[in-house]
Amino acid sequence: MTLFERLTKKAQQYPQRLVLPESTEPRTLQAAERILEKKAAHIIFIGNKEEILDEATKLGLSRIGEAEFLDCDDHACTEKYAQLFAELRKSKGVTLQDARYTVKNPLYLGCLLIKNGEADAMVAGALSPTSSVLRAAFQVLKTKPGINVVSGAFIMLLPENCGFGDHHMLVFADCAVIPDPTAEELAQIAVATAKTTKDIAGLDPVVALLSFSTKGSASHARVDKVKEATEIAHKLDPSLKIDGELQSDAAIVPSVGKLKAPDSEVAGHANTLIFPSLETGNIAYKLVQRLAGAGAVGPILQGLAAPVNDLSRGATVDDIVNTIIVTCNQAIGDKGL
Repeated sequence: MTLFERLTKKAQQYPQRLVLPESTEPRTLQAAERILEKKAAHIIFIGNKEEILDEATKLGLSRIGEAEFLDCDDHACTEKYAQLFAELRKSKGVTLQDARYTVKNPLYLGCLLIKNGEADAMVAGALSPTSSVLRAAFQVLKTKPGINVVSGAFIMLLPENCGFGDHHMLVFADCAVIPDPTAEELAQIAVATAKTTKDIAGLDPVVALLSFSTKGSASHARVDKVKEATEIAHKLDPSLKIDGELQSDAAIVPSVGKLKAPDSEVAGHANTLIFPSLETGNIAYKLVQRLAGAGAVGPILQGLAAPVNDLSRGATVDDIVNTIIVTCNQAIGDKGL
């Protein structure tokens, strides 16, 4: 069973309430049709129902009417969300009148549905820049308890003959959000990524914090940051199998791990790789993708209080379907199902 076959099966077993705020965007509608056909989620569209159904008809889609619809221009329906947003942001000087204007933005209204317990997760970005998606999520949902940083992970689907990975998978982070994380932020990224490894990759996380040094083989402030991050991560979640600082070969090659870090239970067996900076993570996942022919599932945003994932504006219908499936599984994992 492939990763997405397994994730789809779980989404079908525990259907989540998934908000799609870009409701008349053709690729989004086509993806929603496929999700509804699979019965993999309860879809909630933000927008005018007649306009959405009219666009669906033009595209030859027949299942969109099975979704729920919430019109952000319907004051009677949105007033309670305006009051909720005003309460959430009153310390920032947001008035009720300000909030009534804000809830006309589908990204904010979608997050407010989640905050109010009427939805579980959201996927957007086919029309909206990443900054807009994240701003709405930060202002409404904020981050998980004990976490104050959002990061982006990729699940790397490796060729079966490459000899690396756990079930031919490795999880990389942060590859999408934080350019130069502090030790505290790096530790939080490690803990959040371990959850992604468990909930989405379906693996028991074995986490390596990477560096150009293994266990003191080099001295530098950047090495010290990774050492400190490892100590903090142990305190954040003592149950995690996590170690650092490790060079990448020491992390994933058993013979090298045994040679360079013989006392480490992680060295040589890591399935979750935490990079010391955004540039290293981003470069690494793209090189592995291109040179090894690996699939790259992500970025999967992690650390938010509820799952919200951002699409590339060049996303295909398949990309959107897969992102919806991943996001629903994040919500399932948050519920401990």
